Amino acid sequence: MVPAEPKPRLRILGARGIPASYGGFETFAQDLALYLVARGWDVIVYCQDDGGEAVREETWRGIRLIHIPVRSEGAKGSIAFDWKSTWHASREPDLVLNLGYNTALFFLILRCRGVRNVVNFGGIDWTRRKWSLPVRVWFYVNHLFACWCSNHLVADHPRIQDFLESRPFVCPRKITMIPYGAEPVDGSDRDVLAKLGLVADRYVFVIARSEPGHSLIDIMEAWSRREREEVLVVVGPYHPEKNRFHRRVMAAASDSVRFLGAVFDQQIVQTLRAGARLYIHGHHHGGTNPSLVEALAASSAVLAHDNPFNRWVATEDAAEFFSGPDACAAALDRLLTDDARLEAMRKAARARFEAAFTQDIILGAYEELLRAWLPGGS
Repeated sequence: MVPAEPKPRLRILGARGIPASYGGFETFAQDLALYLVARGWDVIVYCQDDGGEAVREETWRGIRLIHIPVRSEGAKGSIAFDWKSTWHASREPDLVLNLGYNTALFFLILRCRGVRNVVNFGGIDWTRRKWSLPVRVWFYVNHLFACWCSNHLVADHPRIQDFLESRPFVCPRKITMIPYGAEPVDGSDRDVLAKLGLVADRYVFVIARSEPGHSLIDIMEAWSRREREEVLVVVGPYHPEKNRFHRRVMAAASDSVRFLGAVFDQQIVQTLRAGARLYIHGHHHGGTNPSLVEALAASSAVLAHDNPFNRWVATEDAAEFFSGPDACAAALDRLLTDDARLEAMRKAARARFEAAFTQDIILGAYEELLRAWLPGGS
């Protein structure tokens, strides 16, 4: 009797863990792990266990979860988690997929032990205004370690691929461009909207963390310049009592803006996307933002901040673009009264999604790449 071939095995590091509750890397790790397990892989995901006492394992939907205890909070806790996860993974010969490069200094351990390490690079974080100078320096140094110590890099956007190719000692064949994907959303749930006091096509939708770089003050000022028939629905955590930027955003908003706070139920978020007359995406930074892809998957008409990252994802057929409150206000005035243009944008959004961002396309590309880097391969 011929023995069965061993399953391909992958260890996923860099996310806080699954089941995903919030965050792009966590959702991606969950989607990829479930996809690979269904296709015969053995997948191990490292999970941060705040306040835990010892490493423990469990199985969730066929995925092995390794819980790493961490006692520190915030950035110190994240660094401790990454260190312990990397050390644990380095003791096995399995292929590793790292999500992000914020602690890429630790990749030296994997490199020295001959553990193959594919890195999803993420964005160019040290350019973001929200970080202090020491944090920006940390990110910059670690992005170099990611470039030099990984076996292969995944860029989620062509502009990120171009940037990585410009790094010293990084050759183009070390980089593969794979964006993020999403599941299609077909229609909104009227009962869910009714519980929130909303009616489909009578509101405009924004979902983003309340921080600089997401155009939130520009959007509030643009929206609030005049009375509108629609309401602006904003999802994201707000703590004006202790956060000055949150206070600024809320102070710029008129009475027709509704702040729903953080919404963790993805079915509610999907319904909010699908039922909106227009989705506003104010993110300045790239690469491919999962929230923008999810808007396309929900056939949303998009008004996005004008930058190369958003333009490549949404295209001019599915989106219009703004830079600053004046352009945003003008686009809102024009689009909210143009049913034909909105309908054309919705159709183009779905076409763009189906051509480039379905999970079969994205996760299939990841599986092909990961198989090429399994131990024993070329």
